[in-house]
Amino acid sequence: MENNNTSRHQYFYAVGLSYRKADAETRGKFSLDSAGKAALLQQAKQEGIDSLIVTSTCNRTEIYGFAQHPFQLIKLLCDNSRGSIEEFQRAAFVYKNNEAIAHIFRVGTGLDSQILGDFEIISQIKTGFTESKAAGLANAFLERLVNSVIQASKRIKNETELSSGATSVSFASVQYIMNNVANISHKNILLFGTGKIGRNTCENLVKHTKNDHIILVNRTREKAEKIAGKFNLVVKDHDLLPLEIPKADVLIVATGAQEPTIDKDILVLDKPLLILDLSIPKNVHDNVKELPGVTLVHLDDLSTITDATLENRRLHIPAAEAIIEDIISEFNDWTNARKFAPTINALKEKLNSIKDSELDFQRKKISNFDEEQAEIISQRIIHKITTHFANHLKDRDTVVDESIEWIEKVFRIETPVQ
Repeated sequence: MENNNTSRHQYFYAVGLSYRKADAETRGKFSLDSAGKAALLQQAKQEGIDSLIVTSTCNRTEIYGFAQHPFQLIKLLCDNSRGSIEEFQRAAFVYKNNEAIAHIFRVGTGLDSQILGDFEIISQIKTGFTESKAAGLANAFLERLVNSVIQASKRIKNETELSSGATSVSFASVQYIMNNVANISHKNILLFGTGKIGRNTCENLVKHTKNDHIILVNRTREKAEKIAGKFNLVVKDHDLLPLEIPKADVLIVATGAQEPTIDKDILVLDKPLLILDLSIPKNVHDNVKELPGVTLVHLDDLSTITDATLENRRLHIPAAEAIIEDIISEFNDWTNARKFAPTINALKEKLNSIKDSELDFQRKKISNFDEEQAEIISQRIIHKITTHFANHLKDRDTVVDESIEWIEKVFRIETPVQ
Protein backbone atom coordinates (compact mmCIF):
# COMPACT_ATOMS: atom_id res chain seq x y z
CA MET A 1 0.00 0.00 0.00
CA GLU A 2 1.55 3.26 -1.10
CA ASN A 3 -0.79 5.86 0.37
CA ASN A 4 -3.19 5.60 3.27
CA ASN A 5 -5.08 8.75 2.43
CA THR A 6 -8.79 9.44 2.46
CA SER A 7 -8.44 11.75 -0.51
CA ARG A 8 -5.75 12.48 -3.07
CA HIS A 9 -4.61 15.46 -1.03
CA GLN A 10 -4.59 14.10 2.52
CA TYR A 11 -2.09 11.74 4.11
CA PHE A 12 -1.85 9.91 7.39
CA TYR A 13 0.84 11.30 9.69
CA ALA A 14 2.32 10.57 13.11
CA VAL A 15 4.01 13.62 14.63
CA GLY A 16 5.34 14.18 18.11
CA LEU A 17 8.13 13.77 20.62
CA SER A 18 9.26 10.85 22.73
CA TYR A 19 12.00 9.89 25.15
CA ARG A 20 14.13 8.75 22.18
CA LYS A 21 15.16 12.29 21.17
CA ALA A 22 13.49 14.62 23.68
CA ASP A 23 14.69 14.91 27.26
CA ALA A 24 12.28 15.24 30.17
CA GLU A 25 12.37 19.05 30.13
CA THR A 26 11.49 19.22 26.44
CA ARG A 27 8.78 16.56 26.78
CA GLY A 28 7.37 18.57 29.64
CA LYS A 29 6.92 21.62 27.43
CA PHE A 30 4.86 19.63 24.94
CA SER A 31 2.93 17.65 27.55
CA LEU A 32 -0.87 18.02 27.33
CA ASP A 33 -3.25 17.68 30.25
CA SER A 34 -6.96 16.95 29.76
CA ALA A 35 -7.81 20.58 29.06
CA GLY A 36 -4.94 20.87 26.58
CA LYS A 37 -6.06 17.79 24.65
CA ALA A 38 -9.66 19.02 24.57
CA ALA A 39 -8.54 22.42 23.27
CA LEU A 40 -6.39 20.75 20.61
CA LEU A 41 -9.33 18.67 19.39
CA GLN A 42 -11.55 21.72 19.24
CA GLN A 43 -8.97 23.68 17.26
CA ALA A 44 -8.53 20.73 14.90
CA LYS A 45 -12.25 20.80 14.08
CA GLN A 46 -12.14 24.55 13.51
CA GLU A 47 -9.17 24.19 11.17
CA GLY A 48 -10.78 21.49 9.05
CA ILE A 49 -8.89 18.44 10.30
CA ASP A 50 -11.36 15.56 10.00
CA SER A 51 -9.66 12.76 11.94
CA LEU A 52 -6.90 12.50 14.54
CA ILE A 53 -6.08 11.18 18.01
CA VAL A 54 -3.79 12.63 20.66
CA THR A 55 -1.75 10.84 23.32
CA SER A 56 0.31 12.47 26.05
CA THR A 57 2.17 10.42 28.64
CA CYS A 58 5.33 10.79 30.68
CA ASN A 59 7.35 9.39 27.78
CA ARG A 60 5.71 10.92 24.70
CA THR A 61 3.22 13.36 23.24
CA GLU A 62 2.01 12.31 19.80
CA ILE A 63 -0.69 13.08 17.24
CA TYR A 64 -1.88 10.54 14.68
CA GLY A 65 -4.09 12.01 12.01
CA PHE A 66 -4.89 13.16 8.50
CA ALA A 67 -3.62 16.39 6.98
CA GLN A 68 -2.46 17.87 3.69
CA HIS A 69 0.85 18.73 5.36
CA PRO A 70 2.30 17.62 8.71
CA PHE A 71 2.74 21.24 9.79
CA GLN A 72 -1.04 21.41 10.31
CA LEU A 73 -0.68 18.81 13.09
CA ILE A 74 2.57 20.26 14.44
CA LYS A 75 0.90 23.67 14.73
CA LEU A 76 -1.95 22.12 16.74
CA LEU A 77 0.55 20.67 19.20
CA CYS A 78 2.58 23.86 19.58
CA ASP A 79 -0.51 26.08 19.87
CA ASN A 80 -1.84 24.04 22.77
CA SER A 81 1.36 23.37 24.69
CA ARG A 82 4.31 25.41 25.95
CA GLY A 83 6.59 24.09 23.22
CA SER A 84 7.80 26.07 20.22
CA ILE A 85 8.20 25.13 16.57
CA GLU A 86 11.97 25.43 16.93
CA GLU A 87 12.03 23.06 19.92
CA PHE A 88 9.81 20.63 18.03
CA GLN A 89 12.13 20.62 15.03
CA ARG A 90 15.13 19.82 17.23
CA ALA A 91 13.65 16.85 19.05
CA ALA A 92 10.58 15.57 17.23
CA PHE A 93 9.67 13.10 14.51
CA VAL A 94 7.31 13.09 11.53
CA TYR A 95 6.19 9.84 9.93
CA LYS A 96 3.93 9.52 6.89
CA ASN A 97 1.55 6.79 5.69
CA ASN A 98 3.16 3.33 6.07
CA GLU A 99 5.84 4.62 8.46
CA ALA A 100 3.18 6.32 10.58
CA ILE A 101 1.15 3.11 10.72
CA ALA A 102 4.22 1.07 11.69
CA HIS A 103 5.01 3.61 14.42
CA ILE A 104 1.62 3.49 16.14
CA PHE A 105 1.81 -0.32 16.13
CA ARG A 106 5.25 -0.27 17.80
CA VAL A 107 4.06 2.28 20.36
CA GLY A 108 0.80 0.48 21.15
CA THR A 109 2.47 -2.92 21.58
CA GLY A 110 5.27 -1.82 23.90
CA LEU A 111 8.11 -2.18 21.40
CA ASP A 112 8.76 1.57 21.48
CA SER A 113 8.25 1.97 25.23
CA GLN A 114 11.02 3.48 27.32
CA ILE A 115 11.00 0.22 29.27
CA LEU A 116 10.57 -2.57 26.72
CA GLY A 117 7.23 -4.33 26.98
CA ASP A 118 5.51 -1.63 29.03
CA PHE A 119 1.95 -1.82 27.70
CA GLU A 120 0.45 1.07 29.67
CA ILE A 121 0.44 3.22 26.51
CA ILE A 122 -2.27 1.12 24.85
CA SER A 123 -4.85 2.42 27.31
CA GLN A 124 -3.76 5.97 26.43
CA ILE A 125 -4.33 5.24 22.74
CA LYS A 126 -7.78 3.83 23.54
CA THR A 127 -8.62 6.91 25.59
CA GLY A 128 -7.34 9.22 22.86
CA PHE A 129 -9.53 7.50 20.29
CA THR A 130 -12.59 7.64 22.56
CA GLU A 131 -12.07 11.38 23.07
CA SER A 132 -11.63 11.96 19.32
CA LYS A 133 -14.71 9.93 18.47
CA ALA A 134 -16.78 11.90 20.98
CA ALA A 135 -15.54 15.08 19.28
CA GLY A 136 -16.45 13.77 15.83
CA LEU A 137 -12.80 13.43 14.81
CA ALA A 138 -12.46 9.69 14.19
CA ASN A 139 -13.11 8.31 10.70
CA ALA A 140 -13.43 4.64 9.72
CA PHE A 141 -9.72 4.38 8.85
CA LEU A 142 -8.64 5.56 12.29
CA GLU A 143 -11.15 3.33 14.08
CA ARG A 144 -9.99 0.27 12.16
CA LEU A 145 -6.34 1.20 12.78
CA VAL A 146 -6.78 1.60 16.54
CA ASN A 147 -8.70 -1.67 16.76
CA SER A 148 -5.90 -3.39 14.82
CA VAL A 149 -3.27 -1.99 17.22
CA ILE A 150 -5.34 -3.22 20.18
CA GLN A 151 -5.59 -6.64 18.52
CA ALA A 152 -1.81 -6.74 18.05
CA SER A 153 -1.25 -5.73 21.66
CA LYS A 154 -3.52 -8.52 22.93
CA ARG A 155 -1.91 -11.14 20.71
CA ILE A 156 1.60 -10.15 21.77
CA LYS A 157 0.60 -10.33 25.44
CA ASN A 158 -1.00 -13.74 24.96
CA GLU A 159 1.43 -15.33 22.50
CA THR A 160 4.82 -13.97 23.61
CA GLU A 161 6.63 -13.09 26.82
CA LEU A 162 7.38 -9.51 25.78
CA SER A 163 5.31 -8.32 28.73
CA SER A 164 6.52 -10.99 31.18
CA GLY A 165 7.16 -9.84 34.70
CA ALA A 166 5.97 -6.50 35.98
CA THR A 167 8.39 -4.10 34.36
CA SER A 168 6.89 -0.65 33.76
CA VAL A 169 7.70 2.88 34.85
CA SER A 170 5.86 2.26 38.11
CA PHE A 171 7.54 -1.09 38.73
CA ALA A 172 10.96 0.26 37.73
CA SER A 173 10.62 2.96 40.39
CA VAL A 174 9.84 0.37 43.06
CA GLN A 175 12.69 -1.80 41.81
CA TYR A 176 15.04 1.17 42.11
CA ILE A 177 13.88 1.83 45.69
CA MET A 178 14.35 -1.81 46.68
CA ASN A 179 17.86 -1.86 45.17
CA ASN A 180 18.97 1.39 46.81
CA VAL A 181 17.20 1.61 50.17
CA ALA A 182 18.14 -0.85 52.87
CA ASN A 183 15.39 -2.35 55.02
CA ILE A 184 12.74 -0.83 52.78
CA SER A 185 9.93 -2.67 54.56
CA HIS A 186 10.64 -0.56 57.66
CA LYS A 187 11.08 2.81 55.95
CA ASN A 188 8.53 5.62 55.69
CA ILE A 189 7.28 6.06 52.12
CA LEU A 190 5.27 9.09 51.03
CA LEU A 191 3.43 8.95 47.69
CA PHE A 192 2.28 12.31 46.36
CA GLY A 193 -0.15 11.96 43.44
CA THR A 194 -2.62 9.15 42.82
CA GLY A 195 -3.18 9.32 39.07
CA LYS A 196 -2.55 6.26 36.93
CA ILE A 197 1.21 6.07 37.54
CA GLY A 198 0.69 6.85 41.22
CA ARG A 199 -1.91 4.10 41.56
CA ASN A 200 0.28 1.55 39.79
CA THR A 201 3.30 2.57 41.86
CA CYS A 202 1.30 2.23 45.04
CA GLU A 203 0.18 -1.26 44.07
CA ASN A 204 3.76 -2.29 43.30
CA LEU A 205 5.00 -0.79 46.56
CA VAL A 206 2.52 -2.78 48.61
CA LYS A 207 3.13 -5.96 46.64
CA HIS A 208 6.93 -5.95 46.52
CA THR A 209 8.17 -4.01 49.57
CA LYS A 210 5.83 -5.52 52.19
CA ASN A 211 5.79 -2.02 53.66
CA ASP A 212 2.86 -0.82 55.77
CA HIS A 213 4.33 2.66 56.40
CA ILE A 214 3.04 4.17 53.15
CA ILE A 215 1.22 7.49 53.27
CA LEU A 216 -0.77 8.90 50.36
CA VAL A 217 -1.29 12.57 49.59
CA ASN A 218 -3.37 13.91 46.70
CA ARG A 219 -4.92 17.28 45.89
CA THR A 220 -8.29 15.54 45.80
CA ARG A 221 -8.45 13.53 49.03
CA GLU A 222 -11.30 11.31 47.81
CA LYS A 223 -9.12 9.82 45.05
CA ALA A 224 -6.38 8.98 47.53
CA GLU A 225 -8.88 7.46 49.98
CA LYS A 226 -10.23 5.17 47.27
CA ILE A 227 -6.76 3.71 46.72
CA ALA A 228 -5.86 3.72 50.40
CA GLY A 229 -8.96 1.71 51.23
CA LYS A 230 -7.95 -0.97 48.78
CA PHE A 231 -4.54 -1.42 50.44
CA ASN A 232 -5.34 -0.29 53.99
CA LEU A 233 -3.03 2.75 53.81
CA VAL A 234 -3.06 6.17 55.47
CA VAL A 235 -4.18 9.36 53.67
CA LYS A 236 -3.12 12.87 54.70
CA ASP A 237 -4.53 16.19 53.49
CA HIS A 238 -2.67 18.04 50.75
CA ASP A 239 -1.96 21.06 52.97
CA LEU A 240 -0.04 18.78 55.37
CA LEU A 241 2.47 17.77 52.68
CA PRO A 242 5.32 20.02 53.99
CA LEU A 243 4.90 18.43 57.44
CA GLU A 244 4.83 14.85 56.11
CA ILE A 245 7.90 15.09 53.87
CA PRO A 246 10.44 15.41 56.76
CA LYS A 247 9.09 12.13 58.21
CA ALA A 248 9.66 10.26 54.95
CA ASP A 249 12.67 8.24 53.87
CA VAL A 250 11.35 7.99 50.32
CA LEU A 251 9.18 10.55 48.51
CA ILE A 252 7.53 9.54 45.23
CA VAL A 253 6.00 12.36 43.20
CA ALA A 254 3.55 11.39 40.48
CA THR A 255 1.24 14.38 40.01
CA GLY A 256 -0.12 15.84 36.81
CA ALA A 257 0.84 19.42 37.58
CA GLN A 258 2.29 21.57 34.81
CA GLU A 259 4.77 23.26 37.17
CA PRO A 260 7.04 21.88 39.94
CA THR A 261 5.12 21.12 43.15
CA ILE A 262 8.20 20.26 45.20
CA ASP A 263 11.22 22.54 45.62
CA LYS A 264 13.93 23.08 48.20
CA ASP A 265 11.94 25.78 50.02
CA ILE A 266 9.41 23.27 51.39
CA LEU A 267 12.02 20.68 52.36
CA VAL A 268 13.09 21.03 56.00
CA LEU A 269 15.05 17.84 56.53
CA ASP A 270 17.15 16.29 59.26
CA LYS A 271 17.77 12.94 57.54
CA PRO A 272 18.48 11.65 54.02
CA LEU A 273 15.62 11.67 51.54
CA LEU A 274 15.31 9.79 48.26
CA ILE A 275 12.95 11.55 45.82
CA LEU A 276 11.60 9.85 42.71
CA ASP A 277 9.91 12.19 40.24
CA LEU A 278 7.68 10.15 37.93
CA SER A 279 5.99 13.20 36.42
CA ILE A 280 6.08 14.91 33.03
CA PRO A 281 6.52 17.85 33.15
CA LYS A 282 8.94 17.51 36.05
CA ASN A 283 7.17 18.12 39.35
CA VAL A 284 10.32 18.27 41.48
CA HIS A 285 12.55 21.30 41.00
CA ASP A 286 16.22 20.55 40.38
CA ASN A 287 17.16 22.91 43.22
CA VAL A 288 16.34 20.16 45.74
CA LYS A 289 19.68 18.63 44.79
CA GLU A 290 21.35 21.61 46.51
CA LEU A 291 20.22 20.23 49.87
CA PRO A 292 22.54 17.80 51.67
CA GLY A 293 21.21 14.27 51.91
CA VAL A 294 18.72 14.62 49.05
CA THR A 295 18.92 12.18 46.12
CA LEU A 296 16.69 13.02 43.16
CA VAL A 297 15.88 10.37 40.54
CA HIS A 298 13.77 11.18 37.49
CA LEU A 299 11.84 8.65 35.46
CA ASP A 300 14.36 8.93 32.60
CA ASP A 301 16.99 7.55 34.99
CA LEU A 302 14.82 4.50 35.63
CA SER A 303 14.90 3.47 31.97
CA THR A 304 18.56 2.52 32.34
CA ILE A 305 17.61 -0.33 34.63
CA THR A 306 18.31 -3.66 32.96
CA ASP A 307 17.74 -6.98 34.64
CA ALA A 308 16.98 -10.57 33.75
CA THR A 309 13.35 -9.69 33.06
CA LEU A 310 14.24 -7.15 30.39
CA GLU A 311 16.91 -9.39 28.89
CA ASN A 312 14.31 -12.14 28.54
CA ARG A 313 11.89 -9.75 26.91
CA ARG A 314 14.35 -8.84 24.18
CA LEU A 315 14.35 -12.46 23.04
CA HIS A 316 10.67 -12.10 22.15
CA ILE A 317 10.98 -9.01 19.95
CA PRO A 318 11.09 -11.03 16.67
CA ALA A 319 7.89 -12.90 17.59
CA ALA A 320 6.18 -9.63 18.47
CA GLU A 321 7.30 -8.05 15.21
CA ALA A 322 5.96 -11.03 13.25
CA ILE A 323 2.53 -10.57 14.87
CA ILE A 324 2.58 -6.86 14.03
CA GLU A 325 3.54 -7.60 10.42
CA ASP A 326 0.66 -10.07 10.15
CA ILE A 327 -1.94 -7.63 11.48
CA ILE A 328 -0.59 -4.70 9.44
CA SER A 329 -0.94 -6.89 6.35
CA GLU A 330 -4.59 -7.54 7.21
CA PHE A 331 -5.11 -3.82 7.82
CA ASN A 332 -3.53 -2.94 4.47
CA ASP A 333 -5.79 -5.42 2.70
CA TRP A 334 -8.81 -3.77 4.30
CA THR A 335 -7.51 -0.29 3.42
CA ASN A 336 -6.89 -1.16 -0.21
CA ALA A 337 -10.27 -2.86 -0.56
CA ARG A 338 -11.93 0.19 0.95
CA LYS A 339 -9.95 2.40 -1.40
CA PHE A 340 -10.73 0.61 -4.65
CA ALA A 341 -14.32 -0.47 -3.91
CA PRO A 342 -15.76 2.87 -5.13
CA THR A 343 -13.72 2.56 -8.34
CA ILE A 344 -14.98 -0.97 -8.99
CA ASN A 345 -18.55 0.16 -8.34
CA ALA A 346 -18.12 3.12 -10.69
CA LEU A 347 -16.61 0.81 -13.32
CA LYS A 348 -19.59 -1.53 -12.99
CA GLU A 349 -21.98 1.41 -13.45
CA LYS A 350 -20.02 2.54 -16.53
CA LEU A 351 -20.13 -0.93 -18.08
CA ASN A 352 -23.83 -1.24 -17.31
CA SER A 353 -24.41 2.09 -19.02
CA ILE A 354 -22.54 0.84 -22.11
CA LYS A 355 -24.53 -2.39 -21.95
CA ASP A 356 -27.89 -0.60 -21.73
CA SER A 357 -27.01 1.62 -24.66
CA GLU A 358 -25.89 -1.32 -26.79
CA LEU A 359 -28.93 -3.45 -25.94
CA ASP A 360 -31.20 -0.57 -26.81
CA PHE A 361 -29.41 -0.21 -30.16
CA GLN A 362 -29.63 -3.95 -30.93
CA ARG A 363 -33.27 -4.09 -29.88
CA LYS A 364 -34.14 -1.58 -32.59
CA LYS A 365 -31.88 -3.16 -35.20
CA ILE A 366 -32.57 -6.90 -34.79
CA SER A 367 -36.01 -8.42 -35.19
CA ASN A 368 -36.94 -11.07 -32.61
CA PHE A 369 -34.12 -9.77 -30.38
CA ASP A 370 -33.92 -11.94 -27.23
CA GLU A 371 -33.43 -9.19 -24.70
CA GLU A 372 -33.57 -11.51 -21.68
CA GLN A 373 -30.75 -13.72 -22.94
CA ALA A 374 -28.67 -10.70 -23.94
CA GLU A 375 -29.11 -9.22 -20.47
CA ILE A 376 -27.94 -12.44 -18.77
CA ILE A 377 -24.87 -12.78 -21.01
CA SER A 378 -23.97 -9.10 -20.66
CA GLN A 379 -24.19 -9.22 -16.86
CA ARG A 380 -21.94 -12.28 -16.74
CA ILE A 381 -19.37 -10.53 -18.93
CA ILE A 382 -19.51 -7.38 -16.77
CA HIS A 383 -19.07 -9.48 -13.62
CA LYS A 384 -16.02 -11.25 -15.08
CA ILE A 385 -14.45 -7.97 -16.20
CA THR A 386 -14.92 -6.22 -12.83
CA THR A 387 -13.67 -9.32 -10.98
CA HIS A 388 -10.46 -9.25 -13.04
CA PHE A 389 -9.90 -5.61 -12.13
CA ALA A 390 -10.71 -6.25 -8.46
CA ASN A 391 -8.23 -9.13 -8.31
CA HIS A 392 -5.57 -6.94 -9.90
CA LEU A 393 -6.15 -4.22 -7.28
CA LYS A 394 -6.02 -6.79 -4.45
CA ASP A 395 -2.63 -8.09 -5.58
CA ARG A 396 0.13 -7.22 -3.08
CA ASP A 397 2.42 -6.06 -5.91
CA THR A 398 -0.13 -3.61 -7.30
CA VAL A 399 0.39 0.12 -6.79
CA VAL A 400 -3.26 0.76 -5.98
CA ASP A 401 -3.38 4.53 -6.45
CA GLU A 402 -1.73 4.38 -9.89
CA SER A 403 -4.02 1.55 -11.00
CA ILE A 404 -7.13 3.38 -9.83
CA GLU A 405 -6.02 6.48 -11.70
CA TRP A 406 -5.43 4.41 -14.86
CA ILE A 407 -8.87 2.74 -14.65
CA GLU A 408 -10.58 6.08 -14.13
CA LYS A 409 -8.76 7.60 -17.10
CA VAL A 410 -9.38 4.70 -19.50
CA PHE A 411 -13.07 4.36 -18.67
CA ARG A 412 -13.60 8.06 -18.02
CA ILE A 413 -15.18 7.56 -14.63
CA GLU A 414 -15.04 9.55 -11.43
CA THR A 415 -15.25 8.04 -7.98
CA PRO A 416 -16.36 9.90 -4.87
CA VAL A 417 -13.76 10.78 -2.24
CA GLN A 418 -14.01 8.45 0.74
